[in-house]
Amino acid sequence: MNMIRIIALDESHIHIVNDANDPFPIIGRIIPSYMNGKWTYVEELDEEVTEITFPDDRLDWKQYIEHDSRILFLAMDADECVGQIRLVKDWSRFAYIENIAVRQTYRKRGIGRILLEAAEHWANEKQLIGLSLEAQNDNLIACRFYEREGFQLGGVDSIKQYANPQIELTLYWYKIF
Repeated sequence: MNMIRIIALDESHIHIVNDANDPFPIIGRIIPSYMNGKWTYVEELDEEVTEITFPDDRLDWKQYIEHDSRILFLAMDADECVGQIRLVKDWSRFAYIENIAVRQTYRKRGIGRILLEAAEHWANEKQLIGLSLEAQNDNLIACRFYEREGFQLGGVDSIKQYANPQIELTLYWYKIF
């Protein structure tokens, strides 16, 4: 593997934005509970591993180029996009992570951590107080990653994904600087 470079999206890279949108395994779920003012959870593992792929995002990617309140970073291995993280300044003074993805063949190599470091750097430059994101409770591997990276569970929503009956809960994760 070459040295991974993190670059901000520019017009010449728009065509590869979704290249890291690979399938990911569903191995279980988080069962959250709220007690004494704190969210905790236990893991429930599935008997069978399944796989899911989110649809490619179809956004006006030019809105993420040289914009004060949003940015998209790409993890590049030579000319190949192997990861991305998309951020917007939220009204709550968090940098909200709209999406983070790493190509399947590049996972477990620290690229997610490098993307989060770029996000933290950007958020600090914008004088924001931390990072926030949403994850579905059945994306256990991602939730484990967020916790390892210093995020804490800050809330749960059972209605947000009402139109997607296969999604039980939306989890809100926060990393305060």
